[in-house]
Order: sequence, then C-alpha cells, then structure tokens
Amino acid sequence: MIYYVILITVILVCFILIGLASIYNLYQLYIIRINEAENFIDTTLRKRYDLLKKSITIIKPYYDDKKKILETIENMKSKKLSNFELDRQLYEAINEFSKYKEENEELSNNEAFIKIDLGLFESEAEIVAARKYYNDIITEYNKLITKFPHNIIGKIFNYKKKTYFDGKNLDSDKKEAIKGI
Repeated sequence: MIYYVILITVILVCFILIGLASIYNLYQLYIIRINEAENFIDTTLRKRYDLLKKSITIIKPYYDDKKKILETIENMKSKKLSNFELDRQLYEAINEFSKYKEENEELSNNEAFIKIDLGLFESEAEIVAARKYYNDIITEYNKLITKFPHNIIGKIFNYKKKTYFDGKNLDSDKKEAIKGI
C-alpha cells in the first residue's frame, strides 16, 4: 500500500515538473521570437538611418551651405537611442526629407535621390510588418504572463510584461521625453 502512495506521489511530481518545464520552454520560445523581431526592427531602422544619412550629401548641393540639412539625423549621431526613440526620430527625419522633395523639383528628379526615396518607401513597408509581428508576439507573451498557471512560472523567473512597439504602454515620463526629442 505504501509503495502505491509513493509511486503515485512520484508520478504526480513528475507530471508537475514536466508541466513546469513545458511552461518555461514556452516562455523561452516567446523570448526568442521577441528578440528576433527586435533584431529585424533594429536592422530595418538602421537601414532607414543609413538611407537618410546618404541623402544629406545629395540634398546639400541644392541648398545654401549654411542651412542644416536633415538636422534630426545630424543630432542622432552621438545619442544612444532605443528602437522606440530611433523610430520616432527617423519619422521626423523622413518628414523633413519629404519637405526637401516637395520644395525642390530638380532634387526630386535626381536619380540617386529617387533611389533613396524608393528605399525609404520599401523600408516603411518592412517596418510596418515588423512592428505588427512584434506587437502580435508581445500580445501573446503578455497574455501568457497573466494566465494561470503560467503566471506562477512568470513570477518565479521574474518575467515582466513587455511594451508594445507603438508606445501604448509607455509611462507619461517617457512619453514626455520622447515628445521633447
């Protein structure tokens, strides 16, 4: 009789350990997917930055040397920015780039400028897709953290909810800091 109790206890402990291991592995899967999405976003943002940086040399001959071309890009050089902040600043720079395109007919006929404009357009599609993919993974990860028994494993390993790429979960101090950039 005591052997049956020990056997059942051992079997139950094994099932609990297997369940815990599978939940832990599920967390690890989401963390890997989040990191992959962040890397893709980072690569796309760097591509956009490089395109805008190249455009400075193309735009400068069309304007007075005293005018700062794409100041946002020039100001980003020395800053250590997160992907969230970099994305917001690149949008400002792209808007500035578009103004140059609208202001100067000759510039918008320049072949190198057109290639950069096309590259920015393509990167916009990439960043939208990457942002959606990232936010979908974050949604699933955040749901996982709140579900029982997954939330217990999350607390044991100190997993926290992640912020969406679109800034929905930014606290007010961070939002104000980003607006000031």
